[in-house]
Amino acid sequence: MDLIKNEKVIFFIIPFIIYITLLTCIPLVEPDEGRYSAIPREMNLSGDYISPHLKGTVYLEKPPLCYWATALSFKIFGENEFSSRLFTTLCAWGCILLVYSIGTFYYDTKTGFYAAAVLTTSLYHFTIGRINVLDMPLAFFVSLAIWLGYRYLSGGEERRKKRLYLFYLFCALAFLTKGLIGIVFPFAIIVIWLLFSKRWHDIPKIFSIVGIIIFLVLTGPWLIYVQMANKDFFWFFFVQEHFLRYTTTIHSRNQPFYFFAPIIIAGTLPWCAFLLKAVKESGIRIVALYSTEKLFLLIWAGFIFLFFSVSSSKLISYIAPVFLPIAVFIGHIFRVHDDTWNRNLNTSRISGILYHLPVIFQSLLFIAVLFTPSFVVTSSIFKSHYIPLRIWWPWVIIPFILQIMILILPDLIRRKWGKGWFVMVYALSFLFLSVTTFPISKFLAPYKTAYPIAQAIQNYVPADREVYQYRMSLYGIDFYTHMRTPVVDDIGELQPGVEKLPPEEKARYFLTSDEFFKLYREMNDIYCVTEHKNMQKLKKETLISQVLWENGYYYLLHLKKSD
Repeated sequence: MDLIKNEKVIFFIIPFIIYITLLTCIPLVEPDEGRYSAIPREMNLSGDYISPHLKGTVYLEKPPLCYWATALSFKIFGENEFSSRLFTTLCAWGCILLVYSIGTFYYDTKTGFYAAAVLTTSLYHFTIGRINVLDMPLAFFVSLAIWLGYRYLSGGEERRKKRLYLFYLFCALAFLTKGLIGIVFPFAIIVIWLLFSKRWHDIPKIFSIVGIIIFLVLTGPWLIYVQMANKDFFWFFFVQEHFLRYTTTIHSRNQPFYFFAPIIIAGTLPWCAFLLKAVKESGIRIVALYSTEKLFLLIWAGFIFLFFSVSSSKLISYIAPVFLPIAVFIGHIFRVHDDTWNRNLNTSRISGILYHLPVIFQSLLFIAVLFTPSFVVTSSIFKSHYIPLRIWWPWVIIPFILQIMILILPDLIRRKWGKGWFVMVYALSFLFLSVTTFPISKFLAPYKTAYPIAQAIQNYVPADREVYQYRMSLYGIDFYTHMRTPVVDDIGELQPGVEKLPPEEKARYFLTSDEFFKLYREMNDIYCVTEHKNMQKLKKETLISQVLWENGYYYLLHLKKSD
């Protein structure tokens, strides 16, 4: 019992604390976090919780559940990085608890803990689970629905109906998070599993009149009210943002078919690097992991992977639901590995250097990435963000040491005490991911967040003056400064909402370059922010460009004609 209590602390409580305490280490990252923070803020200001607005325009690309949750968080904790990311982080932690439950159901409690530990310290989950994007809440609700649907069809009669109704409830929450995918994934995965299991006659059991009523009660009111407020909503939301987004390159997010394969491999680091070693030392056969019941997890991961792989729109964050079943399988492999070693049955299977190569390569890769800002100075990507080693090394020395320790310490502890290998890899990986948050923040802040620019605006621009964004649009500027900044030549995804604005509002907040320079000639005095690549154009069109602030990537300018 004491062991179980200790494992709960190690695998549940500590991750919860660390995930929460690290929320404020990095300013809001553009464009997603700026967007998904600005929308809830505008909801609270306007009192309109039906039609989401972004920069004063109607923004109907996504349903409102995450906006509502963040708006509530803003009311409770104030408008900051912590409250912006809190709902996402709670959903990420919920995924960890769900993986524990799945591992326990299929194997045993110890496997549940191992699976939870794997997901907690997987690079993908640790990263996506602490930023304000919609995909982690979607993964949580979709995965809960998938699992409840499976348990409904495989569990005892006494709890079947309860699970079925919860299945529809979480489908509804997934729909309100990101649309039809919240329905497609749970139903498709369960139906495919039933077909592969030769249980096609059970397919009608997943359809329930009461369940449909639950779904409609939760989703119907918003759909009705938002359509009443926006007559083109159904076409825009269901046709353009679902069918056309999936089948065409309308949003210019097309990637090759194999796009998600390397993301899954990298996303399961550090654990995938230890798999060969664990399989060799435990003597486990991968085929032994297969069973008719566990086929469900393979279908879960495989369907979502293939669904997004054939899509014409691909983003890294889309693939989040895949990592839950993968964590269960990986957790089971390491659980068998540890148990085999502890029983002293594998002393003849100590892996050689060949099986350590993926671990060595992984550490070298992480170390190379850590020192990239100081050494890759000729690359066009990093040249403007070069950080001298004398400044950079204090930020990366601890992560560097932790990677060296991961190569050596777990095996040393296991040889000395006969146990502790998995816990040590888990602890060192968790420390590495946690402390790496700080150098990542230092590297990203100058050019991937609006926070430094917002601070400069507050320091250098009079409170009653407007600041124009010239050929750029950072949503975080509006969030941090509580201003509505006019945008020049960068409407982008706001175009549908901009077209609905009154002409005078559109002319004031969404300008072309010609309109902007005409306004400059009339006013003789304008503040604007822009990127380095736009400086030559501004210098050509304006007589004086006074640089009030710059960081090598963004510039705050006072454009003023000479007297």
